[in-house]
Amino acid sequence: MASTYLTRTPSSAGNRRTWTISTWVKKASDAVSIFSAWYADSTVGHFVFRFGYNGSQLGWSQWGNDSYSTRLFRDPSAWYHLVLAVDTTQATASNRVKMYVNGVQETSFSVGAVYPSLDEELSVNNNNIQVIGANSYSSTAEYWKGSMSHFHFIDGTAELPTAFGEYDANGVWTINTS
Repeated sequence: MASTYLTRTPSSAGNRRTWTISTWVKKASDAVSIFSAWYADSTVGHFVFRFGYNGSQLGWSQWGNDSYSTRLFRDPSAWYHLVLAVDTTQATASNRVKMYVNGVQETSFSVGAVYPSLDEELSVNNNNIQVIGANSYSSTAEYWKGSMSHFHFIDGTAELPTAFGEYDANGVWTINTS
């Protein structure tokens, strides 16, 4: 069982309304937490980006409200490019959090998507612990199990997946190296 992860606690907060996470992952069958942030203030709470529900549905959780894809991700031999783009300044709730897998936006959620309020400041990018590869607030130590590469956190911009990947001549989503 893997138990390694990276942490960072910024000395001051960045943009807590608009940011992007992009990473490539190859998951084990029971992979869990990709990224998490915890803040002791109960009005802000805890945020986690992970594979939940037996490790096969991708989603996020904030304030204890889960939002997970209908699509299942079960192939332990596949690399997945994941993008979570957050912009709580958007007037339409469903535009405030967008999740992409291999360049395609996930729009169907088995556990209804719960979006942040307009202009809400999340615990991500605050001066609290930010964790790659584990859940910062779990007593069950939800460590990432699998491979992870090219992890990017973009402060202040909700990027599209094309900033990080592109389709090759065969229609396969690949990393953008330009």
